[in-house]
Amino acid sequence: MPSFDEVLKEAGEFGRFQKKVFFLLCQTGITFSFLFVGVVFIGQKPEHYWCRIPCAAELSKRCAWTFEEEYNITVLASSLMNYSSQCKRYDIQQNCTYYSCTDVPLSHLPNSSLGKVPLTTCQDGWHYDKPHSSIASEFNLVCGNKWMIDTTQAVLNLGFLIGGFTLGYAADRYGRIIIYLCSAFGAGLCGLIGAFAENLVVFSIIRFLQGVFGKGTWMTAFVIVTEIVGSEDRRIVGIIIQVFFTLGVIILPGIAYLIPTWKGIQLATTLPNFLFLLYYWLIPESPRWLLTRKQGEKALEVMQSIAKENGKCLPPHFCEITVSDKEADNPSLLDLVKTPQMRKITLILMYAWFTSAVVYQGLVLRLGIIKGNLYLEFFISAVMELPAAFLILLTIDRIGRRPLFVSSAIVAGVACLITAFIPKDMSWLTTSVAILARLGITITFELVYLVNSELYPTVFRNFGVSLCSGLCDIGGIVAPFLLYRLTDIWSELPLIVYCILAVLSGILVILLPETKGLPLPETIEDVEQLSRPIEGSRGRVSLRFWFNRKLPPSATP
Repeated sequence: MPSFDEVLKEAGEFGRFQKKVFFLLCQTGITFSFLFVGVVFIGQKPEHYWCRIPCAAELSKRCAWTFEEEYNITVLASSLMNYSSQCKRYDIQQNCTYYSCTDVPLSHLPNSSLGKVPLTTCQDGWHYDKPHSSIASEFNLVCGNKWMIDTTQAVLNLGFLIGGFTLGYAADRYGRIIIYLCSAFGAGLCGLIGAFAENLVVFSIIRFLQGVFGKGTWMTAFVIVTEIVGSEDRRIVGIIIQVFFTLGVIILPGIAYLIPTWKGIQLATTLPNFLFLLYYWLIPESPRWLLTRKQGEKALEVMQSIAKENGKCLPPHFCEITVSDKEADNPSLLDLVKTPQMRKITLILMYAWFTSAVVYQGLVLRLGIIKGNLYLEFFISAVMELPAAFLILLTIDRIGRRPLFVSSAIVAGVACLITAFIPKDMSWLTTSVAILARLGITITFELVYLVNSELYPTVFRNFGVSLCSGLCDIGGIVAPFLLYRLTDIWSELPLIVYCILAVLSGILVILLPETKGLPLPETIEDVEQLSRPIEGSRGRVSLRFWFNRKLPPSATP
């Protein structure tokens, strides 16, 4: 009986069918990027807001003022008389019935008397020049409450983490495509409900669920794509699908610029998830997964349909695909650390995920500290990520996964270190080296997706990738706190930390086996064989692993 890779070669390793499925699933990267970085716009800090002075809220309601009228009568006049600021007001108790609709509250008090009055927080709320344009103005997340915006992003990353565990496990147990479709529906529904959240608590709960389902769509799509193509094409699809993530980041500021409110942005960026439900009729279950569940007949049917769409025909003797004699077990955490090779791979990949997230998000957030046009700055920073994918495609087949992974991590770390000590007056050099650091860590981030999927066996690939990428989500939670707390000590201290993290990651990746040109491992035994090098070979390619793949069963040593 032929192996799956032999059948795939006859059916077409990257034909019309694979290109169609690849393009359809790539759209998931766009919607996931909207969710991943969307807080920059839906949580955008209002440009102009003022602390409401006493009686302003009651007068506004009694007199039916518009926001412009309230601003002109209360905020503008009182701020000119130093009665109000963005985060403080004078602690004065007033009888609001004393004022008419044309009076300015506090106007009867002389400025000299206010010097003896203590200041207090904005007990009556704030007035915004653009009310409800972001969650900051909708839920009053300004001044002392602005830290709550970071909390909503932390809750989202927590959802990513839980989604990686639960839906990654479910995809390996119940199937890739069914979990993908359920996740797409959940992400779309939560996005729709979230746009009409009445308070921050409800919004945060919805945000968490969006993270759970969003992670399910993204990781499952990535695994499906890598499982339906041949080994020679995995590196292309594994990198290009992440280019679509970058395209989403590039598109997002345009959407935010055209849609003035956070509710509109929320709907525009999440409703497309419902379109993915059409994939039920367009994308079949992964045949590799079907084989791990001992469903060889269904796997063969899928392969026959793939061959037909690719304009090929399977030979008559390809009437059955080799299925493992062992019963497929449900994936568990112990599988990832059961053997020495699996333990080493899992621990190193977890650290690489964590480091990539901390350094990548830290460098992005560091750019945001510089004041400027948010939409333009965000767009430019996103465009800088595009060369990373093309550099990977040009070099990965020449030098392999591991050397490129190692070098990009070390370059990113060294560039961060150099940036920290460049004189302030050499801004052009600082910008150039910072771009090099951003480029290096972007390459690292994109490679960790590919290498992770290639080093785990089919029986728990989705679960393994989801679990390891959970460290990325933890890194996403840590990144803003690490950046801002260290910046308070010394503005360049975060760059020193990023250097240490990235260089150590590059050193550890040296210990991973090279996967260039190898078929995807199907079992833990296949992964263990990756650690046994051929004598005299430069790479750590297992001779037995190749024989098991290429020889018929009767000739396997």
